[in-house]
Parts: sequence; structure tokens; C-alpha cells
Amino acid sequence: MEVEGEKETIKRSNKWTFSLYIGFFAGLFWGAVKMVEHYFHFTSLPPGFLVEPFFKRSFLLTWQGYLLGWAVFILFSIVATLLYTIFFAKAIGPWVGVVYGLAIWGIIFLLIGPITGMMNWIAFLDWNTILTEACLFMLWGLFIGYSIAFEFNDESAREPFSTGSNNPQPE
Repeated sequence: MEVEGEKETIKRSNKWTFSLYIGFFAGLFWGAVKMVEHYFHFTSLPPGFLVEPFFKRSFLLTWQGYLLGWAVFILFSIVATLLYTIFFAKAIGPWVGVVYGLAIWGIIFLLIGPITGMMNWIAFLDWNTILTEACLFMLWGLFIGYSIAFEFNDESAREPFSTGSNNPQPE
């Protein structure tokens, strides 16, 4: 907020530019988490599982495959964030983002993934992979959803001590 004399003007972010930024950073951060969880064998799916129908698994397990998977996850996150902005930009709170992330997980793991060959049917995946990926997508959706909600729905008004007048001081 900028103060001009006695008037307050609120600078609004461009919805689409902001969505691109959020999608990029969601893919960058959560794609890195995806690489770490595969490196430590929390999941059997490589970071590039989204492009597995187009590339051999042996390539996706190399460092070039890891980088390709990361780049594809960033692009996927940008598209997912733009879709979230179109349909849920006015949603308030974190829960819509959590449900959005779990819905995307469900669409990929229960429908698109097994049909296209990204992964085996969920019945043939181990529990570590299922739970790790579900948690990753849930947190990814939370990041996207709450970032959009915080920017476009004045979520900062719900934060305690937002004005600074009730700022507690240490004794």
C-alpha cells in the first residue's frame, strides 16, 4: 500500500503475470523436492515421470533426465497455476489449494498416468510411492492455492498483527 497525502492507493498485481511467477516457483521448489524424494528412494517414480511416455526410463534416470523432468514439472506447474487462477482465483483460505493438489494427483495417478504409460496402475505401486506423491501434490497445491488466495483475496487481513498497532514488544 502506498500513501499519497491522506489517500491510500492499493497496487494490484496483474493476475496472469503473478500466476506465471507462482507457477514457476512452485515447479522450481516442488520439482526439487521431487528430485530429493526420488534420490532418497521415497518414491519409485523418477522426476521426469510426466514425460515417461516420450522418453526411456534409462534416460530419465540420468542427470539430463532429472533436469528434463524438473523443467517439465515447472511447465506443468505454470499450466496448473493458470488453471487454478481461472477457476479458483477468488477462493479463500488454504483448503481449496489442498483439494486442488489432491485432485491433480488423482487425475494423474488414477486416470492419465496409467493410460499413457507414465506409471503402473495404482494397485501395482508401493505404498511409499503413493503416499509420498500424494503428499507432494497436496503441498504443491497448497503452495499454489494459498499464494493466489493471499494475493487476490486480501488474506493478509486475516493475519494477526497486520497493522502494526498491536505489535507486541518483548519485555
